[in-house]
Amino acid sequence: MLSVIRVHLPSEIPIVGCELTPYVLLRRPDKTATTDDVPESAPLEGHFLKYRWYRVQSDKKVAICSVHPSEPATLQCLGCLKSKIPVNKSYHCSTKCFSDAWQHHRVLHERAAAEGNDEEELLRLNSAGSGSGVLSTSTSLNNGNGSSSIYPAVITQKTGAGGETLVEVGRSKTYTPMADDIGHVLKFECVVVNAETKQNVGQSGTILTSRVIPAPSPSPRRMIPVSAADVIGHLDSNGRPLSMGSFTVLSYNILSDTYASSDLYSYCPTWALSWTYRRQNLLREIVKYRADLVCLQEIQNDHFDEFFAPELDKHGYEAIFKRKTNEVFVGNTNTIDGCATFFRRDKFSHVKKYEVEFNKAAQSLTEAAVPVVAQKKIALNRLVKDNVALINVLEAKFGNQAADTPGKRQLLCVANTHVNVSHELKDVKLWQVHTLLKGLEKIAASADIPMLVCGDFNAVPGSSPHSLLAMGKVDPSHPDLMVDPFGILRPFTKLTHQLPLVSAYSSFARMGGSLVAEQQRRRMDPTSNEPLFTNCTRDFIGTLDYIFYTADTLAVESLLELLDEESLRKDTALPSPEWSSDHIALLAEFRCMPKTRR
Repeated sequence: MLSVIRVHLPSEIPIVGCELTPYVLLRRPDKTATTDDVPESAPLEGHFLKYRWYRVQSDKKVAICSVHPSEPATLQCLGCLKSKIPVNKSYHCSTKCFSDAWQHHRVLHERAAAEGNDEEELLRLNSAGSGSGVLSTSTSLNNGNGSSSIYPAVITQKTGAGGETLVEVGRSKTYTPMADDIGHVLKFECVVVNAETKQNVGQSGTILTSRVIPAPSPSPRRMIPVSAADVIGHLDSNGRPLSMGSFTVLSYNILSDTYASSDLYSYCPTWALSWTYRRQNLLREIVKYRADLVCLQEIQNDHFDEFFAPELDKHGYEAIFKRKTNEVFVGNTNTIDGCATFFRRDKFSHVKKYEVEFNKAAQSLTEAAVPVVAQKKIALNRLVKDNVALINVLEAKFGNQAADTPGKRQLLCVANTHVNVSHELKDVKLWQVHTLLKGLEKIAASADIPMLVCGDFNAVPGSSPHSLLAMGKVDPSHPDLMVDPFGILRPFTKLTHQLPLVSAYSSFARMGGSLVAEQQRRRMDPTSNEPLFTNCTRDFIGTLDYIFYTADTLAVESLLELLDEESLRKDTALPSPEWSSDHIALLAEFRCMPKTRR
């Protein structure tokens, strides 16, 4: 007879909005073990599995720490209540927690004070004592205990132990915790049922979760207008901007699950590092930005097919994906990551796609540039790293307002790439960027078209790849050029391009003298006019990600504000419960302009 051997949950902490899928091990009638589902619609020898999820509601109410959501709160900031800050932001698990988070927490009070609220800081200790972890009823978070179940009241049952009540919340194998579940334990039950009598048979498999926590929410990032800094040369005779439509573009390395190991990111809680949690948090962030174009890097093949493409399709995006090649990769090819570009169907239509496989370019290069036969294979092994670039030509659907070009198609070329990560292979990085730019030059020569070059270039400001992108050339005395064992970069005079590329975020350095402008400039490197960081881990903090644009055809309207270390909280690196990648997202709004003559 069919029986349940055991059940367990792969995720140690349930989080609102993140699907829970228990692992259920069964014994078939032939004594073999299986994890296959046996639904009522397809019983096995007259038996099927029935699933139930319950919320364990207690007379005791529990509030959750706003900084460490896996911990119960023991104190509350009354300043938050007086300032009408969301109550869930007011809870902390200890005085040390509150003190450590103060630099971040006080920003909430400053914003509330700016809106005319009282910013007095008061602490109220848990009346039951800091050891109990339970706030008094008058100060606790509203956990939705009084709300009605989505199932009939007849299935709500008292357990008889400690005033606990079981409220049925789900009847399928998977369950996604809701806001009403916050602070409560969930119970999963799996039982074998006789298909004819509908009676339970044998022992049920059950498991209790830890308390459900809210999905951590980072402080929202605002769009900062910068248009005055970027419209010179694009004005009509009356001094007004010449506009041919505007759009937004997001570039984001989302951190592939393959690389998101506890060994690399030991400071991130394991539940926040799990793909089940991160995918939902990343999706929420991406959708919230409402970008017209989305360029993602480190998106796994299976995650593109099974999650991001279908989920973003619901929000009106069409998706195009280029997987890395697999000459170096060892493992399941479905988990190879790559670059994905999404665009809103109501803003753009697809015209043409170009795929750049640097491995193929490496084969051609070594055949032509490495004269010694014995060194060709060694040089090829150095260059073959599986990196790719995805280039798409799109046609804009927004209005063409240029009086001198009525009816002209507004095309846009968008390149999305992820350059090799190795710090030692400086020649390979530069060669990959140069190869991509030469390909874009060919497209530019065949069509008068604005261009965006987005991605994770794994190159800090001032490095040779960044110099090539931003300056159009590399100084022959640049120290990076000393690393060129096979002469693939020589002569150095060839390391140029003619595209008028400018880094979008450099617009912050050209803004006026407002308070907001000064705040953003403090988050910029004054030497390179790039952000202080787009990647922030315990081992590295610096800028690796960029959005470049052709300045003769595009102008920056606004930029997503940069994060500072205060925003990441003291002693916190990425990824974290709030931010689910080790990179931060870059978002820019552009306006298409008539091409300026140089």
